[in-house]
Amino acid sequence: MLTSIIDIDALVNRGREVAPGFMVVILAALAAEFVATHYNAPAMLMALLFGIALNFLSEEGKCIKGIEFSAKTVLRFGVALLGLRISVDMISSLGAGVIALVAIGVVLTIGFGLFVGRFFGHGPKFSFLTAGAVAICGASAAMAIAAILPRDDKSEQRLIFTVVGVTMLSTVAMILYPIFAQFIGFSDQQIGVFLGATIHDVAQVVGAGFSVSEDVGETATLIKLFRVAMLAPVVVVASLIIRNTVAAHEPSSRPPILPTFVIGFVLLTALNSMVSLPAWLLDTATSISRWALLAAIAGVGMKTALGQVVKVGGAAIGLIVAETLFIGVFIAIALGVLPLSLG
Repeated sequence: MLTSIIDIDALVNRGREVAPGFMVVILAALAAEFVATHYNAPAMLMALLFGIALNFLSEEGKCIKGIEFSAKTVLRFGVALLGLRISVDMISSLGAGVIALVAIGVVLTIGFGLFVGRFFGHGPKFSFLTAGAVAICGASAAMAIAAILPRDDKSEQRLIFTVVGVTMLSTVAMILYPIFAQFIGFSDQQIGVFLGATIHDVAQVVGAGFSVSEDVGETATLIKLFRVAMLAPVVVVASLIIRNTVAAHEPSSRPPILPTFVIGFVLLTALNSMVSLPAWLLDTATSISRWALLAAIAGVGMKTALGQVVKVGGAAIGLIVAETLFIGVFIAIALGVLPLSLG
C-alpha cells in the first residue's frame, strides 16, 4: 500500500543523483563549523566562503544536482524547523509594549529599505532582501526571503552579498553595541531589548548579551527569537504581494499563496505552543535546523562566482549599512523615551 503511494525507485534514483553534491556540501559545512569552533569565526560566513571556493563544482559534473538540492530543499527544511524555537507563551512573556516596539522596528526597517533603496540605485527585490535580513534574523531571513523572490541571473549574487553583509555587520555590532548601550546609561533590561532588537544574527545576539550579564543575555535572546517569529508573517505578506504582481504580468507562473516552508514554520510553532515538547527534541530540532542552514548557505556559495558578488558594488554596502543604522537608532531612541518593561 505504502509503496503504491511512494515511488521507492524514484526516491532511490533521486538520492543517487543528489548524493555526490550533497556530500560535498556537508563537508564544507563541517569544515566551516570546525573553523568557527576553533577560531571563533562566524560559521555562516565560513560556510559561504568555503562554498564560493568550490564554485567550479556547480558548473559541470555529478555535483550539480546535489548542490541545487542543498541550496533549495535543505534551505527550506532548515527555515521550517526554526518554528520549533518559537511559542505563543514565549512571545506573550515579553509584554505588549516590547512586542509592539520590536514589531514596529521590523516593519519600519523594511519600509525604510524599500524607500531608500532607489537612492542607492537598487530595485525593490534587493532592497527587500537586505532590509528583511537586517530587520528580522540576518542570514536565515535572507535565505528565506530569497526563496520567495522571483529569480533572475543576479539572484545568487544578491543573496551572497546580503549574507556576507549582515554577518559582518552583526559581528561588528556584537562588539560595539554592548559598549554603546552601557555608555548611554541603559539599564540591564534596556540593554537586553536593544541588543535583541537590533543585532542581525541569533549567534551574535547571544554573544553580545551574555558578554554583559546572564540576565541581559536571556532577555536579548528572547527578544531575538520574537524577531525570528516575525519571519513568517513578513514572508506571507511578501508572497501575496509577489503573487499578485507576477499574476498581472505572467499569469501562468503565479507562485503559491503560501510557500511550503512557511506553512511548516507556522505549524511547528503552533505545535510547540500547544504541546509541551521534551527539551531533547527541541535541542535536536534546533541543531538540525542550524546544520541545514549551514549546508544550504554552503550550497548557495558553490553556485556563485566571487566575481559576481564583487559586481554588486559600493552602493549596496551603503544601503545595508544605512538599514542597520536605522533600526539601531530607532530602537535606541524608543528605549530612551518610552517606559517599556517586560511582561
